Amino acid sequence: MPVGDSPSRRFTSRVPTLPIPIGDVWVYWECGNRRDISRVRDISMSGLFIETSKPMTKGAATSLHFLVQDGQIRADAVVRHASAGIGQGLKFTAVNIEDARHLATLVTRLRGLQRERSITPSVPAALEPSGR
Repeated sequence: MPVGDSPSRRFTSRVPTLPIPIGDVWVYWECGNRRDISRVRDISMSGLFIETSKPMTKGAATSLHFLVQDGQIRADAVVRHASAGIGQGLKFTAVNIEDARHLATLVTRLRGLQRERSITPSVPAALEPSGR
């Protein structure tokens, strides 16, 4: 079976975040003595992938604080995989009940934005109004 056809091991599907201004999501994170703010590339109820040029090692414990309109979201996570110069995949290990509700709202909102974007037909540049 080709690699692209293998089934996913994820329990929940991830939703990509969208470019500014619609669905851009950022997270403040701490791992050991390192603190940083990174863009979230995709997210689900079980984890996320963040962009960082210097990812932490696999298994490193991380604290997350999301910078979103959906309410405070704090979570603990562990680095599941890291790609130098690209980012790191994190699996949530602890999220309190109220923050989990806000996380669910965020994921639902991003899924809706993704659906809207995939349904909305793009207008070829030649047909767009020139604004004159």
